[in-house]
Amino acid sequence: MVEAPPATTTRTHPPLLARNWQKAYRGQLLALDSASIAAALSLALLAGPGGGIRRIVSGAPDTPAFSYVVVSTILGVAWLGALLLNRCYDSSLVGRGSEEFRRVAASSAQLWAVVAIGCYVAKIELARSFVAVAFPVGLLLLFITRWTARRWLRVVRERTGTWSHRVLVLGDRAHAEDLVARLQHSTASGYQVVGVCVPGGAPAEDVHGVAVVGSLTQATIAIDLTGADTVAVTAVAGLTAQVLKRLSWELASRDIDMVVAPGLVDVAGPRIHIQPVDGLPLLHIAQPELTGPRKALKGVFDRLLALVLTVLLLPVLVAVAVVVRLSGPGPVLFKQRRIGLDGEPFTCFKFRTMVVDAEARLDALTTSDDGPILFKMTDDPRVTRAGRTLRRFSLDELPQLLNVLTGDMSLVGPRPQVQNEVDLYSSAYRRRLLVKPGLTGLWQVSGRSDLSYDESERLDLYYVENWSLATDVMILWRTFRAVVKSSGAY
Repeated sequence: MVEAPPATTTRTHPPLLARNWQKAYRGQLLALDSASIAAALSLALLAGPGGGIRRIVSGAPDTPAFSYVVVSTILGVAWLGALLLNRCYDSSLVGRGSEEFRRVAASSAQLWAVVAIGCYVAKIELARSFVAVAFPVGLLLLFITRWTARRWLRVVRERTGTWSHRVLVLGDRAHAEDLVARLQHSTASGYQVVGVCVPGGAPAEDVHGVAVVGSLTQATIAIDLTGADTVAVTAVAGLTAQVLKRLSWELASRDIDMVVAPGLVDVAGPRIHIQPVDGLPLLHIAQPELTGPRKALKGVFDRLLALVLTVLLLPVLVAVAVVVRLSGPGPVLFKQRRIGLDGEPFTCFKFRTMVVDAEARLDALTTSDDGPILFKMTDDPRVTRAGRTLRRFSLDELPQLLNVLTGDMSLVGPRPQVQNEVDLYSSAYRRRLLVKPGLTGLWQVSGRSDLSYDESERLDLYYVENWSLATDVMILWRTFRAVVKSSGAY
């Protein structure tokens, strides 16, 4: 049975360095938001009817008018206030996930909805051109500056290991090892593990290089030893709801954050909903969206964007076809039966990058440690000289835009594989057949051919379980960056 630490009303604080970065980052966000809002409102003033400063004319002719400058100032302050009220500067929120952007969008929309209703009720004629510029431009600038700040924070964390939460992990050894490994793998998430508490405590071996600093009942002492500002609790026998509640009280009195890592993994936030039942927060896990209107919208999005890309890239397609034709004997297009949605086969198109008898020579070259499902060679002798260049920049995949247009593939999804590879799938991995294969996918933008089979499988299944149109857009953008860098391609 795990004992709860003794309750106390004495408030202490972790070292200043553990908190100062959060204050500095929130201050930077506030300054960037202020500049974004000011720029949008200034642009709206200049874009008003006739240009320059305009005045709001009341419906009643004898009512005094107000300067647009005064109204813009009030709106700017109110906009920042809306962001503060919606906790858009919460340290547990900023720098990770999509919730930060959702709150910024919701705060902005709520403010301008109130402005619209207020103007209607008070019969104030606010220029449409002013609103049409201020709201969308302001929201766009808020997104851009916050995304830029997030990228900067990510770079700082990955390069220096600073500007991160100092985390003390509590749990049994097996679950603590898994949690520490995941946090260390994702340095950009901002959780730096500084100590581990396990049943029995020290002496014990380190957990992935992190020292065991005490037992579960010595959490408060371990916090003082490590300077942690966050406690991450994972599964452990005896950690009852009452013990966890008392621990949260103790941590709150010391200004220490607490996060709880459930046993469920690889499920994204949009599918997780908290449902309180008699004071107990239950995690409701929504089913993956494999059918329905959002899935239909994805299909429309895929085909429209594929059509636009095909038209725009037509000169490139023609040029590559000529290069392939001149590179040696054989057809320009390589056609192969691949397995698609629900295990149905289809003909997949690629520009030919190998010699004509490449398929016949495959068995003699299958020596990959990852197995035949992800057979890749860094120096495949079957690839032609022109093919190496095409593969480096993924130009050989462009004909698959035709597969997207015909509905056999999506722009984003697990890559299509041949039947003998699908035959080797585990029962879990067969879930990747529940969605259409994609021209690009999550593991392609997370390392491409440099990833192990296990990691590629995890990323494929993560996409199937948690896909969204916003995720697709993000993956497409990251695909462009990965192709330009030509990382992990061979």
